[in-house]
Amino acid sequence: MVIQSNMSPEAIVDVWGETADVFKKYNVPLTKQSLETLIGNELSPSLLQELNSVVGSSTATCIEGG
Repeated sequence: MVIQSNMSPEAIVDVWGETADVFKKYNVPLTKQSLETLIGNELSPSLLQELNSVVGSSTATCIEGG
């Protein structure tokens, strides 16, 4: 995955503008706080999966350690 829970919504939207609608759908404000701080672990997996789907990334597109 490219987008991770330690990233902020603001930074994610700066790089991948098309993710703004996903944050709106989940009622996540575009702030500098990390996703894990804003929403915790309960919503994080589904939100991260959808964000990465929008940008065309998955665990298959990344290699461990880098």
